[in-house]
Amino acid sequence: MIENIIRIENVKFKYEKDSTDFAVDGVNLNIRKGEFTAVIGHNGSGKSTLAKLINSILLPTEGKIYVKEMDTSDDSRLWDIRQTAGMVFQNPDNQLVATIVEEDIAFGPENQGVEPSEIRKRVDEALNAVGMYEFRKRPPHMLSGGQKQRIAIAGILALNSDCIILDEPTAMLDPSGRREVMETLCKLKEKGKTIILITHYMDEAVQADRVAVMDKGKIKLDGTPKEVFRNIDEIKKFGLDVPQVTELAQELSKEGLDIPLDIIDVKELVDLLCQ
Repeated sequence: MIENIIRIENVKFKYEKDSTDFAVDGVNLNIRKGEFTAVIGHNGSGKSTLAKLINSILLPTEGKIYVKEMDTSDDSRLWDIRQTAGMVFQNPDNQLVATIVEEDIAFGPENQGVEPSEIRKRVDEALNAVGMYEFRKRPPHMLSGGQKQRIAIAGILALNSDCIILDEPTAMLDPSGRREVMETLCKLKEKGKTIILITHYMDEAVQADRVAVMDKGKIKLDGTPKEVFRNIDEIKKFGLDVPQVTELAQELSKEGLDIPLDIIDVKELVDLLCQ
């Protein structure tokens, strides 16, 4: 049986004690080890708040979150929780602390008191994992946005994190930077890392194993990308788009072509049309 690396049990959270508005409102979600989950929702849907709750930056107002069976509200486990579930933020500049790339990646393990030889090994492995080894001697400020974000991800990998939570990591990047980051995430998934991607880009969400749609602090849809994105009308009701290819497939289906409604990939549609 695959273990759940993260368990979210009936979690509620509000930013102001006296407020009646919950930013996260009764969320239940289990995330399995090695799973790539995309959490999507419009601004204010609660998705970034949920990420911060998993990483123990925020603590639930009600309910419980367990990361590898550690309770996120247990102060004594804070360091272990953040080491297990590392967080990558929207702006990579906020996460880079050193003047040379490899020193930046070594910063976390050094603070953990890891042996120098082990730090060297972890830094090299992390840089190779994100395809940035040749940039190890460069100053981070000389890198592109996509490269900086890959360095931020490498910094989390060097901590030996099993799970990587990314809060809209491509929001500030151009298309090539976004592509670099998504290719990196897909490679890490193949290596068995658990990935939680908070995003509002549908073309990123379709690359995940699983998509959870949030609206008004609640999870409204949860399933594989195919299961979720076939609900075009419902997704649009939440103020979100669906992949263009899915919409096109449904329009063609309305015109009488025998095409499944759950197409999320351009190649899949082209192959069907060519038949």
